Amino acid sequence: MNRLDALTSWDADWAGLRVVVAGIGLSGFSAADTLIELGAAVVVVDGRDTEENRAKADTLKIVGAREVLLGAEHGSALPDVGGEPAELVVTSPGWSPQTPLLAAAADAGIPLWGDVELAWRVRERAGRRTAEWLAITGTNGKTTTVGMAESMLQAAGLRAIAAGNVGTPILDAVRDPIGYDVIAVELSSFQLHWTHSMSPLASVVLNVAEDHVDWHGSYAAYLADKAKIYERTKIACVYNAEQRETEEMVEAADVVEGCRAIGFTTGMPAVSMVGVVERLLVDRAYIQERRDSAAELASLADLGDLAPRHQVANALAAAALVRAYGVEPAAVREGLRRFDPGSHRIQKVLEQAGVLWVNDSKATNPHAASASLASFSSVVWIAGGLSKGVNYDELIADHARRLKAVVLIGTDNSALLASLRRHAPDVPVIDVPPEETEDRMPTSGVPAGESVMAAAVEAAAGLAADGDTVLMAPAAASMDQFTSYAHRGNAFMEAVRRFGEGQAPSTKEQ
Repeated sequence: MNRLDALTSWDADWAGLRVVVAGIGLSGFSAADTLIELGAAVVVVDGRDTEENRAKADTLKIVGAREVLLGAEHGSALPDVGGEPAELVVTSPGWSPQTPLLAAAADAGIPLWGDVELAWRVRERAGRRTAEWLAITGTNGKTTTVGMAESMLQAAGLRAIAAGNVGTPILDAVRDPIGYDVIAVELSSFQLHWTHSMSPLASVVLNVAEDHVDWHGSYAAYLADKAKIYERTKIACVYNAEQRETEEMVEAADVVEGCRAIGFTTGMPAVSMVGVVERLLVDRAYIQERRDSAAELASLADLGDLAPRHQVANALAAAALVRAYGVEPAAVREGLRRFDPGSHRIQKVLEQAGVLWVNDSKATNPHAASASLASFSSVVWIAGGLSKGVNYDELIADHARRLKAVVLIGTDNSALLASLRRHAPDVPVIDVPPEETEDRMPTSGVPAGESVMAAAVEAAAGLAADGDTVLMAPAAASMDQFTSYAHRGNAFMEAVRRFGEGQAPSTKEQ
């Protein structure tokens, strides 16, 4: 029997296990710290030799890391651990399988885990409660749904936390001194790729669309990694009844005997589904009388001022997950009322002169932007950025009728512009070029991102009229001109605030 096969609890014999941890970010640091605490012999590798990483390295060395190797030269080969070959590699989720170090481990037959796999294996510990996992993935909506589920669980009086690809690393949640009743686990496709034995109580794929093809190698491979979330699910595989691909994933999954398929829909639910009836969120899955009745869970009003269709879908998915654990309808409603969606997700910024200004900087791909655009009828759309190689034709074709005008930001919008010309040739397009940003900076001292966003808001204001929505949902990543989607969203909100107060644009010399 392979030694790793026996490592299925905190109290197993981890002592001396030779492990290479790839990456020293949040998840990598957490994995290394956990393994050191377990008594493993740990070497950490990260290609970035930064001040922040050196500080983390010093901490890990103090607590017992054998070695921490920083710098690009260390990512090209798999290091030994104490002069002997590694027995296991635990990788941070962002590391591609094609990375030379990981490829070398695979070629040598060395098992590769992610931090989620490690967390699943150490979750059971003598003298501490063991949490059930509600596992959540999807191209879009993961963070919102995991937050809603956490809020519902806490409203039910449970000790619960959202962890994983959001906020708290999953290993930190698992190592909590008290322990949790339930963990709502957000999982990216990267994390799922490196997960092999997880068996959640309930799981969901919210939606799928082309994304991260560069990392996975193909869309089919991306879908296959998403589908892994359903494997070994115990109580409920929750799927999107409006997207057949997710139901097919459930049909193909090898689940625990007795596990049910539960659908969610923003329309009228069939039996074994949750859905919407006359502005009420209802359950026809977890009640005895489901063949001829439904239980009220909440109303659309409980979701706040803006309740676009995809937000309703997220709420229903979260409800289906927590109902699998046994949460009562009253706690679902209270959880939704308490839930704060946070910034940069369909966030109302200003309503003035009949124009609604909305920040959805979190819409970093076409699928997310499509959900935003579908929520409004006449849109001045601020879009563009780092496209990650995706295609925009379907997005533009689906929403051309809603577009009053488009304001483009970003350093290279050739793909988006080409799609607009093909599918919305009559829609006016204003391109805010990077050169304009650079020209303004010497006199204003305003960083490039803030400057280009102020110019975009200025252009949008000149195009919008009573009844229009100015929607900043870029359908692209932010790193070409901003440090993050949050930075981009904050720049938009600040520019809109200045516009609303009648101030001169911040890009101009005062």
